[in-house]
Amino acid sequence: MRNQLNEELDRLRHDILAMGSLVEESLRKALHALRTGDVALAKEVRAGDAEINALQLGIEDQAAMLIATQQPVAGDLRELVTVFKVTDNLERIGDHAAHLAKTARRLADDPYPLPLDRLERMAAAGVAMVHDAVEAYLRRDEALAREAAARDDEIDAEHKAFLREVLAYLAGRPDKAEQATKLIATSSFLERLGDHVTNLCEAVVFMLTGEHAELND
Repeated sequence: MRNQLNEELDRLRHDILAMGSLVEESLRKALHALRTGDVALAKEVRAGDAEINALQLGIEDQAAMLIATQQPVAGDLRELVTVFKVTDNLERIGDHAAHLAKTARRLADDPYPLPLDRLERMAAAGVAMVHDAVEAYLRRDEALAREAAARDDEIDAEHKAFLREVLAYLAGRPDKAEQATKLIATSSFLERLGDHVTNLCEAVVFMLTGEHAELND
């Protein structure tokens, strides 16, 4: 049974790597669509969200089956519990990528007249955080999990600065209220993306130590 459990855990890790890679790819595509106004690429991101959701369901079904049939204890049980937290947060991050892609499509029809550098930096930081968080899970690296979570401060700072910029722009262009509202919502989604990666990193720390750490509290 030990060998079987190890094999099944390895399969779960492989599937989580695949899910994390898809989420990263979606974020990268959405960011590129935002930079270039590539509507076709933005549509790819929206379509790819279904694949991420399907992977989540498959991984969680597999983890639940292992808990029910293999009677895991200690570290194995903590990892299986962590799997649900990892997939839930990855799925939510995928949703934020889809939202970013939706914004890219809307801005292609109604371009924002100021640079969107801050949104781009938030998205790029989110991509790096997701990559490192998944790596921390796969490599069982507590230090990397904590480092990835710490980068959420960068996203929070950019979010606050972007809100100030949009509100200052809106003061002179009240006719652009609808566009400004969409941009603020997009920035808020990206800010929450950082929170979801932080949650994922906290789950990794719990898996490795049994500690319910609050990172970036």
